[in-house]
Amino acid sequence: MHAPPQPSADLLPVQRKATSTFKLIRLLASPLLFALFNIKVEGREHIPTDRNYVLIANHLNWLDSFAILAVFPAEPRIHFLGATEMLVSRRVQWALVKSVAGFIPVTRQAHPDTVLFAHVNRCLQRGGVVAIYPEGDYGPGEGTIMPFKKGFAHFALENHVSVLPVALSGTKDLWLRKRVHLLIGKPIDTTGQTVESLVSLAEHELGALLPAYREPTGVRLFRHRLTHLF
Repeated sequence: MHAPPQPSADLLPVQRKATSTFKLIRLLASPLLFALFNIKVEGREHIPTDRNYVLIANHLNWLDSFAILAVFPAEPRIHFLGATEMLVSRRVQWALVKSVAGFIPVTRQAHPDTVLFAHVNRCLQRGGVVAIYPEGDYGPGEGTIMPFKKGFAHFALENHVSVLPVALSGTKDLWLRKRVHLLIGKPIDTTGQTVESLVSLAEHELGALLPAYREPTGVRLFRHRLTHLF
């Protein structure tokens, strides 16, 4: 069986306003997420409410994106950049993504992907938020980050928006009611920065946000199923 074709970056709409479908799913799914996991949030006061921005976070597992969407306001709408090689092969998940939008497909083989850059810029210019995992893949473990790729810095500087660092802890390995931390840092002003200096600064700020991780003890109900749910 042939793999599904990779969708273009501009397949889905980008905008500041959240769709009605997204608002409904978020209303129903957020309480479920907080019931499954003990999610502790710090730094909500740092979320910009009067402007858009580029959100960066470390990446450990599928829960990362869902936790961010559950914690952050519905508007301005957050749009995640992500590779679609595996996602498009899963019909239910891909249909869900298309119904709620907020996703910008990335084709890893395209160098450069001019459609991707144009669509991300369009999103920011329309007042939407762009969320990127600058490590480029799942991190190797809790409490550490890999060197950042530069894409987020280009997007932020070209559109004159700040960068908001978000640190996630406890999502690498999941089980029922596991404690998960989501820490939101202060927005990073990009004025006067270069791509290289912004990458270095953002990597430092996000690394400083990450708490020391201590493996919890106790019963780990549904560990395998929840860790590999998506």
